[in-house]
Amino acid sequence: MARNVEIKARVNDMSRLRHLAAEIANEGPWTLHQVDVFFHTASGRLKLRTINDEESELIYYHRADQTGPKTSTYVRTPTADPSGLRFVLSAVLGELGEVRKRRTLYLVGQTRIHLDEVVDLGDFMELEVVLRDDQSVTEGEKIAAELMKRFEIRPADLCDGAYLDLIGSTETLRAMDE
Repeated sequence: MARNVEIKARVNDMSRLRHLAAEIANEGPWTLHQVDVFFHTASGRLKLRTINDEESELIYYHRADQTGPKTSTYVRTPTADPSGLRFVLSAVLGELGEVRKRRTLYLVGQTRIHLDEVVDLGDFMELEVVLRDDQSVTEGEKIAAELMKRFEIRPADLCDGAYLDLIGSTETLRAMDE
């Protein structure tokens, strides 16, 4: 399985982060409109992602739900029939929910910088340091920490879990307020 070290943080000033990312990026930006449909699993997470209504892939990943840098292992498989695959997975596993976002992607060395505008949730940044087979998690954490410093990401900004979890927490809070 492929591995990366990643962080997720809330963003207060997206335009400032776009500027900072553009200054250091080797490639990008690309704008991606993504829809992620999550399915029930015994462990890890399984989602069907559609990008710009043009391409889709099934992604299985496992990572700890903790703030700060965390290691994620993952497998991605493209699919030419996302509707059919969603139907089968929904029938067999059941859907957990859906996340819609506009992602601006930059590449800096071996790191993917995601600036995400998540529907019903807000603005976030994800850093994904894609590890080489011979590279330690510690090296990936060091790269992530350096980028966090460069983007002025504070520990209080960090999030755990997936966007789906955060949306679920927000919906629970809204229901409690009603």
